[in-house]
Amino acid sequence: MLEADYIVVGAGSAGCAIAYRLSEAGRSVLVIEAGGSDWGPFIRMPAALSYPMNMARYDWGFRTEPEPHLGGRVLATPRGRVIGGSSSINGMVYVRGHAKDYDHWAESGATGWSYADVLPYFRRMENWHGQTGDPSWRGQDGPLHVTRGPADNPLAQAFLKAGHEAGYPLTDDPNGHQQEGFGPMEATIWRARRWSAAWAYLRPALRRVNCDLVNGIARRVVIRNGRAVGVEIDSFNGVQTIKARREVIVASSSINSPKLLMQSGIGPGRHLQDLGIPVVADRPGVGQNLQDHLEIYVQQAATQPVSLFRYWSLHGKAMVGARWLFTGSGVGASNQFEAGAFIRSRPGVEYPDIQFHFLPIAVRYDGRAAAEGHGFQAHVGPMRSPSRGSVTLRSPDPTAAPRILFNYMSTEEDWRDFRTCIRLTREIFGQDAFKPFAGREISPSADVVSDEQLDGVIRDHVESAYHPCGTCKMGAVDDPMTVVDPECRVIGVDGLRVADSSIFPRVTNGNLNAPSIMTGEKAADHILGRQALPRDERQPWIDPDWYAGQRPLRRPSAAAAE
Repeated sequence: MLEADYIVVGAGSAGCAIAYRLSEAGRSVLVIEAGGSDWGPFIRMPAALSYPMNMARYDWGFRTEPEPHLGGRVLATPRGRVIGGSSSINGMVYVRGHAKDYDHWAESGATGWSYADVLPYFRRMENWHGQTGDPSWRGQDGPLHVTRGPADNPLAQAFLKAGHEAGYPLTDDPNGHQQEGFGPMEATIWRARRWSAAWAYLRPALRRVNCDLVNGIARRVVIRNGRAVGVEIDSFNGVQTIKARREVIVASSSINSPKLLMQSGIGPGRHLQDLGIPVVADRPGVGQNLQDHLEIYVQQAATQPVSLFRYWSLHGKAMVGARWLFTGSGVGASNQFEAGAFIRSRPGVEYPDIQFHFLPIAVRYDGRAAAEGHGFQAHVGPMRSPSRGSVTLRSPDPTAAPRILFNYMSTEEDWRDFRTCIRLTREIFGQDAFKPFAGREISPSADVVSDEQLDGVIRDHVESAYHPCGTCKMGAVDDPMTVVDPECRVIGVDGLRVADSSIFPRVTNGNLNAPSIMTGEKAADHILGRQALPRDERQPWIDPDWYAGQRPLRRPSAAAAE
């Protein structure tokens, strides 16, 4: 029988960080991971990012139930089934989130998780290589390399200039003092390779004698007399139990973490009873509070051959791959998300609630629908949708995929905000900076202008940004929907914690890989019983007149916003 002080279920963003910090402290750690190796060019090459998330070898292959407010569409929900988890198949975009996101967590009952509390953990994990911005807000010697692409494509430069022409500020570091505005996007790329949590944390941890990796699918947490004592897995050696001498830490994603808890008898009592699963702890919040970011692509044709479309042929892709493989340079060395923005949708919104990813080619994120010619696009979407969904069990069979229903676009606020996103993007693409390049609007198309027309496009074409979270909410212990307390301990079961994006009370601004790793870093200190890192009370920049206008450089509010 395998055993260790700590069992970590899931070698993803948070799990790798936890394994690294616990083993660094001298504790013995076994990490359970259902997926295999992350070796291979499709994972390592940044520009190949659309491939691994669409490969069964690396992805769990989850799909939503028919979404009732999207015309019954079924959307893909990729989650990494490989060492490194989703950090090995994501777009590598590095966004901390806004300071106010974490202050909201603390105000919601997750005490000790305000921005002042988490900023030191972001610094601890970072090895930042930015060229602009105040380095005192960033970390320089952590395991996670954070870099920036050159953003030297003329379309990327036009995007930044157009944002300023439209009245928005520029920011030299959206992960530092000022998120709001147009500026560089950062990435977990190092020396032209994807720098996943596996490379930053897990591989160094596995070089220690007190950390090991076990390949297998977790079937349930073994609980005796109200305490987690191990994990039952299905591996090459059949069903076996791995014993935890101290604790079990579930870090299996916002989809698989609630699934494993429910399979173990922790969750909504009626739901578990209906499936014949004995109830260990009746926690109605398990699997609830599911959130995500949606986005839509606003695409424009380019009148000059300056986009990445020139590499889109089979020959072009081969040349890009060869150059990357042999020299570690060129287009293949970047995820191409090198410029972006965070803005506010309307006056009275205190901090950004819209994110842009700019891409100097008109192509779907999954790489399957390139425009017929040169173009560019912005991925745009609201950051704080009020819609909430759920993850529930389809059957008591541990091998069965769960039911996933995000309940996307279930409020009028969602529709209003998405219309605003499209209209504000069109305004940016209409600035003088884009005049040398902008042709016809490819999508949604210039004749789609009314609320009803835009709603139809949104319903048919909105896509997930792949940022699910919230299904094991962290909060106050007297909140019946709370699953874990502020030290990540599962309420009602001793010796069991959850630490990954599932514990987020509310989704943060931007991409979730950085907040997930931070969660693992901070959870490790709680697990070890250490005093938290000293708070950093510095305040980030907030537009002082946020209540009066939608953008700082143009008062009053923008005519383009609804």
